[in-house]
Formats: sequence, C-alpha cells, structure tokens
Amino acid sequence: MSKASYPLKLPASVKAAAARLAKEDGVSLNQWISVAIAQKIGAVETAADFLNRRAGSARPLDMLPFLDRAKRDTPPADDQLD
Repeated sequence: MSKASYPLKLPASVKAAAARLAKEDGVSLNQWISVAIAQKIGAVETAADFLNRRAGSARPLDMLPFLDRAKRDTPPADDQLD
C-alpha cells in the first residue's frame, strides 16, 4: 500500500479527543485518524450506493406528479416549525 502525507490542522479540542481515544485503543494518533477517515469513506460510499440502487432509473422529473399532489394538501394544524 502506498502512502501519502497530508498536513492536517485540527482544532485543539478535536486533536485532544482523538489522541485520548487513540491511546485508549492502543494505537498511534496517525493510525487512529487513518482508520476514522477510512470508516467515514465507507459509510458515505455505502449510503450513496444504497440511495443510487433505491432510486433505480428514476429521474427528477419523475417526482413532479408527487410534488403536484403534495402541494394541494393542507398541512395538519400541529405541523409547525419550532
């Protein structure tokens, strides 16, 4: 596996929390951050793949009948922004 370096600037509080968690896991801060980034990449790519499969061949224009119907409905009385 090839490696690349990247200068990373973190807020002090985030770095301190990451360092504490890395120490608890018994790994270096660098390794802990690498794993955290890999987990985030996996989660984002998994979500994107799921949504793409769920959407299938749907196109944005396919939503127009649903949107047209929705705008005629009156929201319930208790449906308010807080």
